[in-house]
Amino acid sequence: MSDVLERFTPATQDWFRGAFAAPTNAQVGAWDAISAGKHALVVAPTGSGKTLSAFLWAIDSVFRERTMPRHPRSQKNEDPARTRILYISPLKALGVDVERNLRSPLVGIGQAARRLGTEAPAVSVGVRSGDTTSSDRRKLVSDPPDILITTPESLYLMLTSRAGETLRNVHTVIIDEVHAVAATKRGAHLAVSLERLETLRRAAGAARPAQRIGLSATVRPIDEVARFLGGAAPVDIVAPRASKTSS
Repeated sequence: MSDVLERFTPATQDWFRGAFAAPTNAQVGAWDAISAGKHALVVAPTGSGKTLSAFLWAIDSVFRERTMPRHPRSQKNEDPARTRILYISPLKALGVDVERNLRSPLVGIGQAARRLGTEAPAVSVGVRSGDTTSSDRRKLVSDPPDILITTPESLYLMLTSRAGETLRNVHTVIIDEVHAVAATKRGAHLAVSLERLETLRRAAGAARPAQRIGLSATVRPIDEVARFLGGAAPVDIVAPRASKTSS
């Protein structure tokens, strides 16, 4: 397999190579599938770089689309419905950890872009959970973040309110700890929410479904969880041997 990092923009490559010795097996497998536009279920232990394996291609896509010249007629669909990446966690605490961990790649890629003499657009992160105040929820609607971290319950509430319009341009959905919800009542509700999201996106003119990426340290049975993740669509299963050289 050729160097999977070469599929990323120069700024993202530069940041990653400066921060890590090499991608983990989980990251190589995930990026190979994700960069090809496939749904992916990444099963790997803690410390194998799962979170970055899910986020980095999506973040790179946001940087890429923000720096590419856009046709004037495309501008009307950019704001305010600008959230591009939706991260769903069954645990509120996990979502807070992810928000903190995203700072390094977002800042690092921006710095790398400036070193390379290219544009470094800001990529914003927001959190919506049961603890989010009413004023903060209103801000998430009036100024949607590029990356939204939320829970299955909060996603349901968003899709049944005006806030759902902010998700019509989402291109990547990441579900962490997917095994924790796949065979539960929460999982059934989440599956409905994901279909509602697709209905919203199709109504907005989306040409293809949002890419779904599931993350888990342990999944049994793995095929059933993959079917839950993809719905009617096929899912690539990435389950390499443990490799803990980056995070």
